[in-house]
Amino acid sequence: MISELPPPPSYQVHRTGHAGLDWNHAAQFTDFTFPWESTPAPQTIFRALWDGENLSFRFDCVDEDLVLGEGDTLKDRVLGSDRVEIFFAPDLSLDPYYSFEISPRGEILAYRARHYRQYDWEWTCPELTVAAKIDGKNYQVQGTLPMSVLRDLNILKPETTQFYAGIFRAEFSHKPDGSIHSGWMPWVNPQTERPDFHVPSAFGVFELVG
Repeated sequence: MISELPPPPSYQVHRTGHAGLDWNHAAQFTDFTFPWESTPAPQTIFRALWDGENLSFRFDCVDEDLVLGEGDTLKDRVLGSDRVEIFFAPDLSLDPYYSFEISPRGEILAYRARHYRQYDWEWTCPELTVAAKIDGKNYQVQGTLPMSVLRDLNILKPETTQFYAGIFRAEFSHKPDGSIHSGWMPWVNPQTERPDFHVPSAFGVFELVG
């Protein structure tokens, strides 16, 4: 079914009930790391659910030093911020793949890309809805994407329950000199020499269950 590279790790997306989202039914994933530095990674909890109509996901992040980007454009603000990221791909050629980078303020930078790092910044996905909140040294980002979008983009193929996804966190912090340190936390360690989420080895598999 999915066999182009050595089997990537998988995450089970449980089906939620008719009463709406119940995050207690979701599998928690917490094993985000800093593969490219020795600093301990702050806690990040990822959850996802589906209900037949929508895929919903949620990040809960501990952040002792929140960085919120400034700039005249949404792109500048998101790329200058701490943020969470979720990528989807029809296959591991990454030709194309679709990315959503979301700041703690709920700003969404959506784009389509082709391997390697050929970005289409004009692409949008208005169907994605996001709610975000900052609470002291924590922030939460919750998003909902119609399953029809995943099908239309050929990410979720007919008669399958699996699709490729990447889940990431950009963890920034202030240095003593006022500059910003950029830390990168993937779900799957891509085993690259330098930080890079835009490679096939950074993707895992979401499996719809229930």
